[in-house]
Amino acid sequence: MRFDIITLFPEMFAPFLESGVTRRAYASGQVAVHLWNPRDYAQGNYRRVDDRPFGGGPGMVMLAEPLQHCLDAIRAARVAEQAQEAELPAPLVLFSPIGVTLKHAVVADWAESQGAVLLCGRYEGIDQRFIDAHVTHQISLGDFVLSGGELAAMVLLDSIARLQPGVLNDEGSFQQDSFNPALDGLLDCPHYTRPEQWNGQDVPAELLSGHHAHIERWRRDQRLRITAAHRPELIDQARSQGLLNAKDEAYLARNLEKNASKL
Repeated sequence: MRFDIITLFPEMFAPFLESGVTRRAYASGQVAVHLWNPRDYAQGNYRRVDDRPFGGGPGMVMLAEPLQHCLDAIRAARVAEQAQEAELPAPLVLFSPIGVTLKHAVVADWAESQGAVLLCGRYEGIDQRFIDAHVTHQISLGDFVLSGGELAAMVLLDSIARLQPGVLNDEGSFQQDSFNPALDGLLDCPHYTRPEQWNGQDVPAELLSGHHAHIERWRRDQRLRITAAHRPELIDQARSQGLLNAKDEAYLARNLEKNASKL
């Protein structure tokens, strides 16, 4: 899996690629990351990569020409590594407010892919002609704006890398993440560790019982409770997919009645 990142600030990625558990994926090449600065492909003494927008207005717009030359170099490098890239070029992803929202299902699809070219925009944006000519996918982190696409690229890379075999110490741990299909798309339950009592608060007795079936039922109930309280649409989604059983529904009904009695 290979990701080529087009960025005006490649230095931002060094600590990210060298820190944390996901560094294993990058160091081993399991998730290969290559950084490309479009300024290296700009013309003139000043290596200009942006200019004022037609029609006026604030800010600057990234020039199409340096991006084109940079992308050409990336395509050539990918073909040299894998000949089939010539016939089936890697997708080019732009991080943009109009993109599909990054969710677990989107991450899971990219985690099964051969990688992509990630375009990190800056300033007011990128010349639309380059976007129209080359961008195949657009991704958004949500309804807010960042100074550039670098942080969004790191978010995507991290979420993909942790799903690769052998990257996490316990390969099954990501299956217990919130939104994972293994949890029927629900939010995760609370977690506790030693000591058994801290600051006057005890670990729930169910977790100390040693009864695996009871522990799993408690965890399931907690996932249902938390999801119903904070993301009720996920409960509706799981229900519509037939993922809630009779015990789940009974717990949700009791929880709803309990909450109503507090009003």
